[in-house]
Amino acid sequence: MNKVYRQHPLAPDELLGHVDFDGKVYESRFGPDKYVGRVELDSGKVFESRFGPDKYLGRVALDSGKMYRAKFGPDEYLGRVDADGRFYRHKPLAVDEHIGHIADTTAFNLAGAGFLLLVWPLVEEQLAAENKKPPAP
Repeated sequence: MNKVYRQHPLAPDELLGHVDFDGKVYESRFGPDKYVGRVELDSGKVFESRFGPDKYLGRVALDSGKMYRAKFGPDEYLGRVDADGRFYRHKPLAVDEHIGHIADTTAFNLAGAGFLLLVWPLVEEQLAAENKKPPAP
């Protein structure tokens, strides 16, 4: 079991969930954890669990740890995971931002599933909230 954490500056990292060795991803909750998706171990494709057929979210490059979100046209590059399990969000023309990590993993496919299913939705919420802030007087 590989635990996924979100990084908070000057505070303890927040436990978001875990990724099993068979590719299933669970969100941590009070009580039983919630199953949120899976990764195909041989291809790196990540799927979100929902009622009906699973939704294809994106993929993980198994050789480099780069993560891409599926969209119409070319896939969007979101970030990467390094060999130590640290997640980085891609920022154009800037240094990539450290946003979390996965503990005790050596496989890019498991780390990418944790990134796309657990960490990235929270990053998107944070970015949306920052864009909606009223300007300072």
